[in-house]
Amino acid sequence: MDLWPPERVTHLWWPWRTNIDQLLPYILLVIATAVSLSRPHTWPGLPVTLALIAATVLWLMLTVTWPPKRLRDNVFAITVSYVGTLVLATALITREPLFLIFMISGFFQALQLRPLPVAVAGIFATSFLINTMPAGGPAVALTTEPALWIPVILIQTAAVSVGTLISAKISKQNSQLRQTNDELEAAQEENAGLHRQLLSQAREAGVLDERQRLSEEIHDTLAQGFTGIITQLEAARQARENSAEWQRHLDNATALARENLAEARRTVHALRPQQLNEATLPEALDQVSAQWSERASVPVRFTTTGTARPLHPEIEATLLRITQEALTNVAKHANAGRVGVTLSYMEDQVTLDVRDDGVGFAEVAWGYGLTGMRQRAQRLSGTLDVESEPGGGTAVSATVPAISGAS
Repeated sequence: MDLWPPERVTHLWWPWRTNIDQLLPYILLVIATAVSLSRPHTWPGLPVTLALIAATVLWLMLTVTWPPKRLRDNVFAITVSYVGTLVLATALITREPLFLIFMISGFFQALQLRPLPVAVAGIFATSFLINTMPAGGPAVALTTEPALWIPVILIQTAAVSVGTLISAKISKQNSQLRQTNDELEAAQEENAGLHRQLLSQAREAGVLDERQRLSEEIHDTLAQGFTGIITQLEAARQARENSAEWQRHLDNATALARENLAEARRTVHALRPQQLNEATLPEALDQVSAQWSERASVPVRFTTTGTARPLHPEIEATLLRITQEALTNVAKHANAGRVGVTLSYMEDQVTLDVRDDGVGFAEVAWGYGLTGMRQRAQRLSGTLDVESEPGGGTAVSATVPAISGAS
């Protein structure tokens, strides 16, 4: 991991840039003054030099330090400050050439000039003075060695200007990158919030759907079974004189009661996936597949792809129920010789595929089983697809969001 990526360095550096721009002229002036005073030949004209230094400090305070930011950012104010600083730096160099150290600050002030041609002109003016003044002034330098000073001034101007443009472009790109990263983080947070809201809504809708499903299932199974039991018992009462007929009706009522008891147990068991309390989702699906294979006498191959990770309980329960229902459909209708169950973990979603090599069908019949599976997937903003053809088997594929178990 890169602890100090360019955008991070820029983000930390940028708030200090304004302060450094304000402090740099003072720092360079102090350095130039200290070095100059260490040279004995500067002492004869010291009062004048000190007066120029004091005037320079006052000028910097009036035009760089004290004005409010609104005025410091004004183009005209920046230009006046730059010209005044350049004039004072030139006067100081005439007293002591080593004050060219202070004139370097002129480059930084020139970079703030606008528009760009004015900034380039300011860079050229600073380079012109900083190179010719120590050589006796512009007239002497350009008269004695123009072939030396003109290329130096032009190259320095071009180098500083191009470097400034590159730096500005990089700074702009970094700013755009920071903005993009901020927008991406905000979008991710919003997406996570939407996922949480979706799950909350899904749970509320799921409660209603599950109540409706259970009421329909109870009506279609238990209620009908109890009706059949009552019918058989009433028939047995009417056939009390015929022992054989009486026994037959009692046997039918007993068989219906046993079937209803098994159905009631199955319904209660469907309310809570006990397998997920004792194992991970891949382990639970493997166990369900193995148990179904043993009961149905059909080989099942279970596989997992991607990196398995805990998912939200609603998602794991949904995938388990879809697997159970899909295998139940295979046992009822497919007459399959083998079945494959695949659980695929991807970055943003997880997919469950149940495929068989059974008889297939020409047109999908969305009965209660398939409809229930599709509704379960849709509650989590997922999808359920069914592909089949006569003699070519059937493939059921459910895809739901891969929301972490910590959400």
